[in-house]
Amino acid sequence: MLSRRLLLASVVSSALAVALGSPAYAADKVIKVGGLKLIHSIVPYFYDKFTPPGYKIEVIPFETPTDGKNAVVTKSVDFGTYGVAASILGAAVGEPVVVIAQSGNGGMGIVVKKDAGIDNFKALKGKRVGILPGSTQEAVFLDRLKAEGMTIKDVQSVRLSFSEMAGALERGDIDAYVGAEPGPSISVVRGVGKVLEYPYSTSVGNLNMVMTTHADTIKSDPALVKVFLEIHRKASEYAMANRAAVVEMSSAKLGLSADVAKLAADNVTFAWKPDAQWTQRIQYYCSLMLERKQIRKLPDYGSFIVPDLGPKS
Repeated sequence: MLSRRLLLASVVSSALAVALGSPAYAADKVIKVGGLKLIHSIVPYFYDKFTPPGYKIEVIPFETPTDGKNAVVTKSVDFGTYGVAASILGAAVGEPVVVIAQSGNGGMGIVVKKDAGIDNFKALKGKRVGILPGSTQEAVFLDRLKAEGMTIKDVQSVRLSFSEMAGALERGDIDAYVGAEPGPSISVVRGVGKVLEYPYSTSVGNLNMVMTTHADTIKSDPALVKVFLEIHRKASEYAMANRAAVVEMSSAKLGLSADVAKLAADNVTFAWKPDAQWTQRIQYYCSLMLERKQIRKLPDYGSFIVPDLGPKS
């Protein structure tokens, strides 16, 4: 009996020693990232390749830029990428949204019905044009209208989400749309529409999506922001260098056919580095929105655009 008691005590003591001497491993920190259901928002799906030990990525898709911005503001996600216009709309009314890096640029297209006889921009006059209010595409389209001596009153504006535009054109509900990939490529591949132009000739250039976070996150967890931006850098560079992977991922996550994904990828640039030109384009964008009374005042650039939190090269 004594030997059994000694044996039991020895086993318990050994187990306790192991428990006390072993390091405790906490669960991985989950980084929630919001993105749109668009090919120029595909980079977050490559984050897993570059996520260091101790972290895990969860990608949450959204339908509209406003949904993505609201998720950042309410802290439903830690980081979010969506059109710059939505971020400006939030910051201009004091919402704690902060732009911290570049993201997917380009990805826009003014698409017209193939047989509608619309061969130049001015021919859009009087036509039914699908537009998503509050989007980057709307702001760029308004700038193009101004350059052509036109206003939004010269077209029949039809409110549509990006995912509805290609279908609406195919049904004949609209004559044209100012869309986001993969919409333009879907219309072209189906033989329904043609790209009238890629609207990058304005001072906005190909600026489209930005990476954002909540102001509190920068203050409370700067280490997380730094880790995330390094992941974002590596994934963005990978996407630019591996276009076949972008096509494959877009087919898997967005349900695109290979031909649509390939055509759409040609219209997208993935970037991460905040630079002077990028900052100037955002500020110009803000001035356009103020001029059009889409916002009542300019955001505080010092707190809205914070470009020095991540890698330098």
